[in-house]
Amino acid sequence: MKNTKLKIETLAMPGLVLVAVVGLFCLLGGCGEKSVASSNIPTVEDERIPVRTSTVQQRTIALPIHASGILSSSAEQRLSFKVGGVIRKIYVDEGDVVRSGQLLAILDKTEIDAQVNQAQQGLAKAERDLNRVTGLYKDSSATLELLENATTGRDIAKETARIATFNQQYAEIRATRSGKIIKKLMNEGEITGPGTPVFVLFETGKDDWVVKINVSDRDWARISLGMSTKVTMDAYENTVFPGKVTDLAPAADPASGLYTVEIRITPQGKRFAPGLFAQVDITPSQSRTYTIVPVESIVEGNGKNAFVFAVQADGESVRKMPVQVAFMEGNQVIIAGGLEGVNEVVTAGAPYLTEKKKVKKI
Repeated sequence: MKNTKLKIETLAMPGLVLVAVVGLFCLLGGCGEKSVASSNIPTVEDERIPVRTSTVQQRTIALPIHASGILSSSAEQRLSFKVGGVIRKIYVDEGDVVRSGQLLAILDKTEIDAQVNQAQQGLAKAERDLNRVTGLYKDSSATLELLENATTGRDIAKETARIATFNQQYAEIRATRSGKIIKKLMNEGEITGPGTPVFVLFETGKDDWVVKINVSDRDWARISLGMSTKVTMDAYENTVFPGKVTDLAPAADPASGLYTVEIRITPQGKRFAPGLFAQVDITPSQSRTYTIVPVESIVEGNGKNAFVFAVQADGESVRKMPVQVAFMEGNQVIIAGGLEGVNEVVTAGAPYLTEKKKVKKI
């Protein structure tokens, strides 16, 4: 009996050792592989850029027109010579008060007087030729054609003499009305051409002050005669001068492509002077619908042109879109065009975006 029991115990011992070994292998081998495999699984990082967005709004407003100009007078005149020549004498200076008909400047008349004498001598010769041909025609020694040609020559010479005499009278500048010389544009000894301004005369005693501004064709179409305006000046802060549109240019300036608008204002007890800088605000009666976005959504602004990032339909993609800025109102930007069909734009985080980036809203 003792031998049998010993054999059973001896046989049982290797089994226990095998179970222990298998368990240890499982612990070190199989379980270890599972742990290593789990630790090697890559984690996906969220590369989307966090941004804040805002809903695009629509508003129907009468877009105001903002422009600047220079104060002047409708009684302002630019005086010039009728003919060209060398300025011999100027009798007034800037700031001088002049009366109507006063002599202001004259040209050197040497050439002009010679032209008058030449024209008068030509007329005298044409009259002698006509008398001679007339006598020959009466004696049947000259044809009717010669008589007619001589008569035409006499008439042409007469008109030439009249033109020379007329130009001789306008080789001087006289004041057309009483006023003040506010600008002298040329000096003695300079050569001037016909119609080239030499003086700017401002008529005193009248409150017919005007501000001339230049506007685009789009703004010109929204302005009408008689429309009320508000005018402010740097010279008189916190003072608003009411104005009224009195003239609209029928054509654009070829150099600038802009249209001139004249606005008449009253001094309201203030002391005005030509050349004061003025700012004009006009609110047309016509309204239209504009797009409104926060100012934070504007990127890469350049004058009236700028860009915004519009959120696409999937909510993660963005598109950089150009817009035309009408004006700013507080912390909002009025868009004149460029966001058609867009419902949402990026505000915070827009400077870090490109069209290849994905976004997530926070």
